[in-house]
Amino acid sequence: MKKITRKGFLGQMGLMGASIISFGGCDFSTTNIKSRIPRGAHIDTPLEAEDIFSFIRRLKGKMDISLYRKIIGAANEFKEGDQTIGVAAADETSCQNARTLLGNTLVNDLEKNPLFKDGILDLIQNSVTPDPMVQNWTVSELKQFILSSPEEQIKEIMPGLSSDIIACVVKLMTNEELISVGQKVFNPLPNSNIGSEGYMSARVQPNSPTDDIEDIAWQVFDAWSYGVGDLVLGTNPVSSEVDSVARIEAELFDIISTFGLEESIPNCVLSHIDIQAAVEEIQPGTTGIWFQSLAGTENANKTFDVTIEKMFQHMDKRKGPYGLYAETGQGADFTNGHGQGFDMLVHESRKYGFLRALKLHISKDLPPEEAPWVHVNDVAGFIGPEVFKTREQLVRCCLEDTAMGKLHGLTIGLDLCSTLHMDVNLRDLDWCIEQVMPANPAYLMALPTKNDPMLSYLTTAFHNHLKVREQFGYKVNDVMWDFFKKIEVIDNEGQPTSHFGDPLWVYYQYRLAKEDPRSKEEIYKEGRECLARIRKRGVPIAEGYGENIWDQNPELEREVERLYEDAKVSLWTEMPASFVASIPAPVAISSKSHDRIDYVYHPESGERLSTTALKRLESMLKTWGSDVPELQIIISDGLNARALMDEGHLMPFLDGLTSALKAKDYRIGKENIVIRNGRVRAGYACGELLFGHLPNPATNKGIIHVIGERPGSGHHNFSAYLTVTTVNTWSKKGTVDHNITRVVSGISDSALKPEQAIQDILGIIEQQLAPELSAV
Repeated sequence: MKKITRKGFLGQMGLMGASIISFGGCDFSTTNIKSRIPRGAHIDTPLEAEDIFSFIRRLKGKMDISLYRKIIGAANEFKEGDQTIGVAAADETSCQNARTLLGNTLVNDLEKNPLFKDGILDLIQNSVTPDPMVQNWTVSELKQFILSSPEEQIKEIMPGLSSDIIACVVKLMTNEELISVGQKVFNPLPNSNIGSEGYMSARVQPNSPTDDIEDIAWQVFDAWSYGVGDLVLGTNPVSSEVDSVARIEAELFDIISTFGLEESIPNCVLSHIDIQAAVEEIQPGTTGIWFQSLAGTENANKTFDVTIEKMFQHMDKRKGPYGLYAETGQGADFTNGHGQGFDMLVHESRKYGFLRALKLHISKDLPPEEAPWVHVNDVAGFIGPEVFKTREQLVRCCLEDTAMGKLHGLTIGLDLCSTLHMDVNLRDLDWCIEQVMPANPAYLMALPTKNDPMLSYLTTAFHNHLKVREQFGYKVNDVMWDFFKKIEVIDNEGQPTSHFGDPLWVYYQYRLAKEDPRSKEEIYKEGRECLARIRKRGVPIAEGYGENIWDQNPELEREVERLYEDAKVSLWTEMPASFVASIPAPVAISSKSHDRIDYVYHPESGERLSTTALKRLESMLKTWGSDVPELQIIISDGLNARALMDEGHLMPFLDGLTSALKAKDYRIGKENIVIRNGRVRAGYACGELLFGHLPNPATNKGIIHVIGERPGSGHHNFSAYLTVTTVNTWSKKGTVDHNITRVVSGISDSALKPEQAIQDILGIIEQQLAPELSAV
């Protein structure tokens, strides 16, 4: 069964939003959008030299954890995610007051008063050795030491800095100060230049909307034709089934081993770590570096089906040069319903603390040059406007996380990105890159264009890497630079050759390395046919360049602009009543989103059902009587109603799905629930109401939630979220969540064909419902 990663579930469509757990007593029934946002934290002016704890005692007479969390949160630069849980500063004065209080507070006093206690905190505390001198500094004194001291002295105290303390000191820094930290603290990967001063590497991200091996392999050839791609060949899979992941891992490893690069660059399929471990069992040596998304609390990690114990067990299996590639990002915890009342920056820092503990474990008793690679990719901007909206906030987030990662002793790179429903456009992203790159993160993502053809978000393209290298003088890992010279895309003087930007040439070199006896003309002919098929599937391949080598090919640039505009139209297109009426036996309901604007910018409103919707479902429930279906189909517009409305999309899929389910003797609901402005958790709410009351608690019941995906790829894809669990679980409100759910994604007439998607769904449903086929 499919394990959902952070990108596969959180970011797949930007549909998860912030859980209602984070919203306490907020009244979501109002149509006043602003009233749905908790008011910011007002922090009064402190007394002279007053610290946080003296301030709290003066105001409250005793320790108050809620006020404590608000002060720490209010010291942050403003972000919507902190505002959502009520810890962002209400105004600039409150922010400055909070920073003054934090700056006056002793490191030791903060350590003795954690914001939140769980196993992740225990792990972090057990992995540091506090320095008595630092413990008696105020946070302001710690900040001054970091800014004024050379790298050697900073590294002497880094092993004693807990994640919360690192987050707190970063809160007090300006963007310029964060950059200065990035410019003098470096943690290179063993036996490489990756993460060293003056180097900036690239993860090739060869994503395919259908996990097509051809799409994936040719994006690697494409990257290397531009002299880009020296960290990892890492693809995000559509399917996380073991067989599919194994197939992709084998292909990527074949490319690496064909060129003799096994000791220079690893491959990685970013499925759940359990799946990668299973693939390694059946294909030993092919999985390269292992991947896992990490969260900042134990409960948030459970959403990824991750525990501390599991991660340490997996790390014990990692022998050789490649260990763990982790992925994090501000906002992931609270959007999964595990904000726990404290701010996103501290959550993010604790993720780095978790990874630091894993790194210490995996490298224990090994000389530094033999330690396996461990690095982290901060996916800033991937979730959406519920976390932060503006380009300035994206820059701030990237700079904060780069500094925090480096102060944890980690090699940290960035997926400097934005979703199509954020207020960050293509030009803004270029501006953000220029603002962040002085901090010298270890790496960025690399795709043929800024637009990911599978994940439908904006990130960094090959030409962005070329521009950054030209502008800032950054280099790529020496061993891979030598490889680029070997395949003759770079000459001996380090300049582009006539083969630069020609993926056909790299493919030809690959075939020569395979000892292919065919002529160059025959191989090129085959390559052109491959490229034609790939482009027909909607996957861009870059060739050539514009006026400068760092300029995108103008024709491809226009295509990216077209997709961007299409995404904006898709995002704001509403599902009309006429379309809902055309769906067989529709039960039309809506979420609590007041309108499309509310839905996009306040995702939590799309997770809950309106009062009218609840009454409609209760009426439908009464018609069931004793004839309760095993499966209920739910249809939501999501972030792209056009994904459902396009010809050849929803209707043939729905007809085929219902016929196939009936042919397998599954009992399905006679009516189809249709939710306007619905998100994934709105489907869970339907399941709770429909199945939570049933008498046999051990019986399995499920929903198939069909929902429009995040726009941007041009495919107008939709997904089917499959959630099957016991009546007992459905009866416990809020228990059913993403870690229970399986997904078949990328469905459209131009990506994963509806007929193939139906077969994939049947396979998963059969696994989930098999023990209960005879249950009433």
